[in-house]
Amino acid sequence: MPPLAALRRVPVLGPWLTDREAGHIAGHFTRVFEPRLAREPAERDAVHALRHEVYCEEWGFEPRQHDQRERDGFDGRALHAFLRHRDSGVLAGTVRVVICAEPGDRLPMEVHAADALAGARLAPSAFPRESVCEISRLAVPPHFRRKAHAVDALAHRSTRMERQCRPWVTVALYFCAAALVRQAGRHHAFVMVEPRLARAMATAGIRFRQVGPCVAFRGERAVHYLNRTQWLESLPRGFRRLLDTLDGSLDRSGTIA
Repeated sequence: MPPLAALRRVPVLGPWLTDREAGHIAGHFTRVFEPRLAREPAERDAVHALRHEVYCEEWGFEPRQHDQRERDGFDGRALHAFLRHRDSGVLAGTVRVVICAEPGDRLPMEVHAADALAGARLAPSAFPRESVCEISRLAVPPHFRRKAHAVDALAHRSTRMERQCRPWVTVALYFCAAALVRQAGRHHAFVMVEPRLARAMATAGIRFRQVGPCVAFRGERAVHYLNRTQWLESLPRGFRRLLDTLDGSLDRSGTIA
């Protein structure tokens, strides 16, 4: 298990992320951060490098690799999205959605967190394989997290617009994941997440439903579920505008095969 100091660095949102603010941010978020589907080898490589920086070097969740790239056996059937900071060109965050293509395919949580699923009220096995997916490997480097933005080197030359957008990076990554879920034609999304982060995400219109017990997995985490149709129907207008903006940008960056 990682040290508590590492767990405190996981970005948690504040209650000030309101629907009204989401509508405002939607108007200029993509002018600061470019959402992209990682399709090209160079884009995938940058995603794996960022994951190594966060998951291996900073948090110690995974062992360090000699090539400084974090990968696993699920990447081959995952859709990878990232946010690129337009002014600097560096990645501000990444997330993936693992899908099942064959009847025997399993999601990461079914392999690595079977104890959490054993007590779950709702599990991926309750649905056809082709309709389920898992959101995972969300990573945001320290200099793009809300608490760090006031002191890092990039912030010293940031604009007012960028300072407004930075606290929304984690929300935007989850919205990018939701967009990939839609574009891939999946209806049932699962995620292993800390309950405190799930509660924080609810203030941003992303209402994951906890369906399993908390277990010791990179801290205290539990299985959460998101029904795509129900979530979209209940999403407030401002947050829906932000989702549509990110969805459209990802759709233009590449077609999902």
